[in-house]
Amino acid sequence: MQLQISESFEPVWLEFLPLAGDSLHGEADAAPKTKIKSGVNSHDGERLYFCTMDGSLLELTNMFPERWVRHGRPSGADVAAIAHPAAMRPETVFTVSSAGDLYEYVRSSKPSWKKHIWVHGSTQDVALQPTAGCSIHGLRGAHSMSLFLLTRDGSLIERLMHQRKWKWLHHGSPEGHLLKAILPQAPVTGELLSIFFTTAAGHVFEYRIRKQSGTHQENKAEETWVSHTHPKNAKPVSDALGLQLQVGRILFPLDDGRIAELHLRGIGGETSGPYNQVPVKKKPKHEYVWSILETPETEGWNAEYCSEERGPLNCVTGTTDESGSTWTRDRRKNGNSDQQTYLPPKALDSRTLKSLKNYAVPNNWIGANFRLRLMHSGTSFFLITESGFIFEYLYIENIWLWVKHDHRTPMGGALANFNMSLFFVDIYGSLVLRERNGNELSWINCTNMQRGRRVTGGPPWDRVVGGSMKVTAADALFFISTSGRLLQFTVAGRLYKWKDCKHPQNIKVACIVDQEILRDNIVFVVGRNGRLYQYNKVTQLWHEHYQSQHLVLSLLPGTAVRVSSQSLTGSLFIISEDGGLVEYHWNSMEGWNWIEHGKPGKSVTLVSSPGPCFEGSQLFLIGSDGKVYLRYLTTQSTWKWKHCGFPYRTMDAEKGSNDVGVELETCTDEEHPEDGDIKDATPNCDPKVSSTRPIPFSTDTVIFELQDGRLAEMKHTEESQWAWSRIIGNPTSQCITSYWTAVTS
Repeated sequence: MQLQISESFEPVWLEFLPLAGDSLHGEADAAPKTKIKSGVNSHDGERLYFCTMDGSLLELTNMFPERWVRHGRPSGADVAAIAHPAAMRPETVFTVSSAGDLYEYVRSSKPSWKKHIWVHGSTQDVALQPTAGCSIHGLRGAHSMSLFLLTRDGSLIERLMHQRKWKWLHHGSPEGHLLKAILPQAPVTGELLSIFFTTAAGHVFEYRIRKQSGTHQENKAEETWVSHTHPKNAKPVSDALGLQLQVGRILFPLDDGRIAELHLRGIGGETSGPYNQVPVKKKPKHEYVWSILETPETEGWNAEYCSEERGPLNCVTGTTDESGSTWTRDRRKNGNSDQQTYLPPKALDSRTLKSLKNYAVPNNWIGANFRLRLMHSGTSFFLITESGFIFEYLYIENIWLWVKHDHRTPMGGALANFNMSLFFVDIYGSLVLRERNGNELSWINCTNMQRGRRVTGGPPWDRVVGGSMKVTAADALFFISTSGRLLQFTVAGRLYKWKDCKHPQNIKVACIVDQEILRDNIVFVVGRNGRLYQYNKVTQLWHEHYQSQHLVLSLLPGTAVRVSSQSLTGSLFIISEDGGLVEYHWNSMEGWNWIEHGKPGKSVTLVSSPGPCFEGSQLFLIGSDGKVYLRYLTTQSTWKWKHCGFPYRTMDAEKGSNDVGVELETCTDEEHPEDGDIKDATPNCDPKVSSTRPIPFSTDTVIFELQDGRLAEMKHTEESQWAWSRIIGNPTSQCITSYWTAVTS
């Protein structure tokens, strides 16, 4: 595909299919289904070379009309990558095979393909990475040619042609780093030549070599590794090639979607154009600095970003906030103590980082966070008991029923709901699907599928309440494996498939904060070190979101808030390790920003995952005192607390009965005065709210679990107040023994 800009500045794609044209022998290309894997432009810009999916070398020599030339592959090998195209010598292409061998293709020679053999004693006998290389003329003498390549163990080697002889030279790598990509161009400043690399850890290194003036190999060039680390708050994509904009200016794609420029001090940067000239009298120092080139905030680099729905110009100008919301513009007025901004991000010292890696997931983590799961809005939800039984609370024919679902192994929790099929995890970590086909219910063990894993957690929320769920061909659910890896489980069209998304470097994943609610195609997670990360399922890249060294996140799921699909403005609400509420907010004016909401009281900490959240501005939380709190946004764009207590007035009314209507108790700005004097003669009854993560039952109701095992419902009344509406007895609570039970057939 070729991208052109029309006269109206709209992008236009032109399709070039490798179908017709001439083959190597002048015959028509007989491979109408050729698929291209990667490509590169020749040094003179007159030809394009491609690697095909079947491991062949393909060349496009003319654009109008098209002329394709198929060069085939080496005997007994394939073309996995093009190391360098027609730069060292005309019509000479260097390729790397899947086995890591270097091949040279010269169209006019016989045979056309030649293999460069490793000679023991000259360098280590290692395989090459299937990546692009960098060629340099005259480095080791006036007529020398050097091709720099990377090995699979992350080292730099040189294939040198000097005095008509080939030679291997080994240059190694920076201490403690593995080289992953090499910049095809090598900037030259006087007699100093530089080659730039990205490492597996996302750092950028410069390899400086002073050119030799003589022709004798004994005059070794001075070689030095120089670290440029990475720009603040982001790292370059480790295996992506940089782009030299001009001498002294190099662009790198960052793992968060932005662009970083590494440039000489005095030239380059965001305010300089691509042809910025430096005065002759003011030569720049050989000192490189970083500049960030902001890019439009996207939905995770997805294809919909440049769709007709958003408009073709959106690819160039970026998205705009079309919601008309002023929610965040006055969030931090002077004198507002309800929320605070954290200190700027700082690097963690080794002592702090070492201590953070020791956080462990509690034993009852699954039960506390996935005991309840909504099935149908307003009519059905599931409860997993501590003993592993599955019960469904179902409204049918004007009656509420408890329905028991039997399975041969006890269950630990309900991890996800997709298209009215529930995903459970049993006590052994197996992911089990409960689905309905017509009138039949069946169980499917997903862990037993190919590449299946044992899991410990899933997405915190399902898009079941309010609105219709958009079903696509790329629908997938994400889970956490017992080894701390992020797993993608494709569910579209019931074509189930597992994929290992791994984890951030050296950090295991503890829980999923949000899956594709705040951003399409983005999964936010918390690592076991208490830091926030994201995974992009399109680019398959991990990115660490920077946070203050004083902020450590708890290992609990979070809640995402995005008011409008037309605006990218939104937040992640997470509980900190010390039991406070924090918000990670994004808007077009300020970008990403951490905000501290604190705790509802001096002696109260938050003990459960935040949520659910209604209308983007009413967030429920559970305190260590067994009470429910509401964090809400006022009309003046200020966050405040409301005290909802627990359903203490319903105790006497609910004993021995089920779902009895009671006097409503509303959430107030002041603490309920009766809360501290609750006494009950029945030892098995305790109306305080447990730390089990609550669920939304409809667009105006929430279900909580009480400490005595019963369930309580809170409802949004016509007076725009949240109030306790009823207590629901269940088969496991010792407080109420009367309930409706049915058994599935």
